[in-house]
Amino acid sequence: MTEVRLSVNGESRVIPGPATLHDLLEHLSLDARMVVVELNREIIRRGRLDQLTLKDGDAVELVHFVGGG
Repeated sequence: MTEVRLSVNGESRVIPGPATLHDLLEHLSLDARMVVVELNREIIRRGRLDQLTLKDGDAVELVHFVGGG
């Protein structure tokens, strides 16, 4: 098994690879319906999360929706 080294919200992370953005969200226990995902400054639509394989050096930003009123 390989590893992927990337930045998630500015924090260095190492995850098992190969991995897609969907795999990353599962690894972080995040629901894809509750986050906006940006990969290398590009917002990624939910339908593409399992199509994009992460590479060493990728920068991922995750914005988590918070409910309330």
